[in-house]
Amino acid sequence: MTYQYFFLDINNFVAHVRFNNADKANALPLAAWHELRHLFEALDQDTEVRVVVLSGEGKHFCSGIDISVFTKLVELTKSNCQARTNEKLRRFILDLQSCVTAIENCSKPVLAAIHGSCIGGGLDIATACDMRYATDNAIFCVKEIDFGIVADLGTLQRLPRLVSMGVAKEMAFSGATYTGKSLVNCGLVNAAFATAEEMLQATLQEAATIAEKSPLTIRGIKQVLAYSVDHSIADGLNYVATWNSAMMLSNDMQETMQALFAKRKPKFEEN
Repeated sequence: MTYQYFFLDINNFVAHVRFNNADKANALPLAAWHELRHLFEALDQDTEVRVVVLSGEGKHFCSGIDISVFTKLVELTKSNCQARTNEKLRRFILDLQSCVTAIENCSKPVLAAIHGSCIGGGLDIATACDMRYATDNAIFCVKEIDFGIVADLGTLQRLPRLVSMGVAKEMAFSGATYTGKSLVNCGLVNAAFATAEEMLQATLQEAATIAEKSPLTIRGIKQVLAYSVDHSIADGLNYVATWNSAMMLSNDMQETMQALFAKRKPKFEEN
């Protein structure tokens, strides 16, 4: 499918999604958020896709919500009743949250390749990805504080799971900017690179490596990790035992063993 605010290329089971609003630093109007949700729901179901790389066209990854969204917000929530206005506003926020959560809910690993600005809503999106690679000088910022807004699309919920609570609070309270290089040690960024070209090449190579693995097992790993974050070790162990009792004896496992003995790369079913 074609999209207005995104480019999509699929090669060798790797989907490369690129923000396509470079003239506005890849800021996202309301229609783009809805496209984002639809796109990742489609990629989740696409049998030709095993891994997704998300990057930005032009000089930036994503500068967050386009200012037009706030105008639209006023139009869509207007009511003579304050309670109904508040209710509509809550629904509006929940709708945008679901657009970001579609990335997290995608059963395929999502790797963010970040250069330029990753601020506000862009950081919400980045934290919903499974891994983040960046240029040394990429800029990360919880920008909402400077607009008098509590960040509400996922950063405050996901960031403390990626970095220490102290670092998450520092970023959210101050609105300060952090470089990709500085965030490697914090755990938000997996690796940082000198140039955007090096960074994207390394990200695509990592995606290609993952795409060669059993897609069934990769989906299982992502689901087990997601479950384990919110549960005790004992609950997590019980969950993975249940998962493997249902899914371990697969064609993928058989193919892996056969390829190992034949000293060749395994070839798995499409998805």
